[in-house]
Amino acid sequence: MNIRVLIVEDDPMVAKFNRHYLEQVEGFECGGWVTSGVEAARELAEQEIDLVLLDIYMPGTNGLQLLSSLREQGNTADIIIISAASDNASIRKALQLGAVDYLIKPFEFARFQAALTAYKEDYYALMKQEEPLSQEQLDKLLRPHSGTEEEKAAALPLPKGLSEGTLESIWSIIGQLDSTVFSTEDITARAPISRISVRKYLAFLKDAGVLGMEIGYGAVGRPVYMYTVTPAGPEIISKYISGSGR
Repeated sequence: MNIRVLIVEDDPMVAKFNRHYLEQVEGFECGGWVTSGVEAARELAEQEIDLVLLDIYMPGTNGLQLLSSLREQGNTADIIIISAASDNASIRKALQLGAVDYLIKPFEFARFQAALTAYKEDYYALMKQEEPLSQEQLDKLLRPHSGTEEEKAAALPLPKGLSEGTLESIWSIIGQLDSTVFSTEDITARAPISRISVRKYLAFLKDAGVLGMEIGYGAVGRPVYMYTVTPAGPEIISKYISGSGR
């Protein structure tokens, strides 16, 4: 059974991207999108929602006020904050009210995916079990994103269907680019594989922490994914291929 998610976001474009991101993560389904705290409270009262992707800055009742009200009413839906609010007071208040994660806008898909994956595999799964938790399981709940990028990469195997040789070729092309910011098309124009295959390799490099990703907008308003090599990227890629200096 999929995890039902309610998106609470007053900006239609941001809500659209959040839903697009959500649909790319296996095990989740969108139960609706609302633009205010009042609408969110009504939806949560009318249908069973497991997880709420909640913005803070909204007209009327803001996200933190809604979260406080839900907890007072005994509503146990889990909350992931997705907001531009980066002040200590907002973050501390959200965590005190039980938010299981907090994403600061703008964020990369990799961080969004990591938040949902950790929620599905750790928090949601463990909180649904009836047996007492072990210390190791509890640590996963309390420190879901612990570990350096290198440590995380060490546990991320090369997916089935991807080869070390082609990965090395993609990395070599990245190193030959004139710009440090590039798109899928920049790699596809130089790689001997299809655009779909290039996207798979770039997605893996992003998930491994080799690349960072931001969203831009094309001439017709469609999202364009732009990549950069992270500071830890050269060290991480060396775990998968040889001759990885950039």
